[in-house]
Amino acid sequence: MTDDEVRGATVLITGGTRGIGAGIARRFLLAGANVVVCARREPQAPLTADGRAATFIAADVRDPAQVDRLISAAGEATGRLDVVVNSAGGTPYTPAATTSPDLHQKIVLLNLIAPLHVSQRAYQVMQAQDGGGSIIMIGSVSGVRPSPGTAAYGAAKAGLHHLTACLAVEWAPRVRVNNVVIGLAETELAHLHYGDAAGVAAVAATVPLGRMATPDDVADACLFLASPRSSYMSGASLLLHGGGEVPRFLAASSVQHPGAPR
Repeated sequence: MTDDEVRGATVLITGGTRGIGAGIARRFLLAGANVVVCARREPQAPLTADGRAATFIAADVRDPAQVDRLISAAGEATGRLDVVVNSAGGTPYTPAATTSPDLHQKIVLLNLIAPLHVSQRAYQVMQAQDGGGSIIMIGSVSGVRPSPGTAAYGAAKAGLHHLTACLAVEWAPRVRVNNVVIGLAETELAHLHYGDAAGVAAVAATVPLGRMATPDDVADACLFLASPRSSYMSGASLLLHGGGEVPRFLAASSVQHPGAPR
């Protein structure tokens, strides 16, 4: 794939000021796209790559009124909105039995309802312009396997995966909708989930490819889904998990199976 395939495109990345979202934004900047990022609070320094800077718009994507303002502002400079990456999301550790209903509701709102609202508003722009557009959801393996300690988050991501398939059918052929299903990932906040450097390394060793995903890995997948190279892909969930997670029963077995942790 060449960067010329997205050069000049207008790309909006929600949650694009840190972590995986920032990695996606930098990759599109390097590809020559006009990048807009949003978050509730402005970052301390502009997000840049190769001397080019992303445009920042303050917005809480959980608020439909702010989503309307965000989508209207994102395409102001070019009159277009070619790509939307729904990267805003996340959760703290929240045991299901003790988490308040209010927090559960906020987690589902951020990880499922907000991407729906952003996509719905973006579709209204994309379907009316030449070339349509591409919407990319950032999913998680938490939505395809048990997610203990983050049950509401896992349920929301499962819903996001299904939402992708539904919107791809409803909005074809003008707008393509796809989903990147991310496995274990290492960002600047990895210590909150996996502990110190030794904990991060131990968790990474459980992945068949021997490491966790990086923001650059996710960014390259998004660049592909945004480009004409994926023009026949819609409603797809692209697994980005380094081979998955080795089943624990293999380690417990008294027979050494290929691929089992040693």
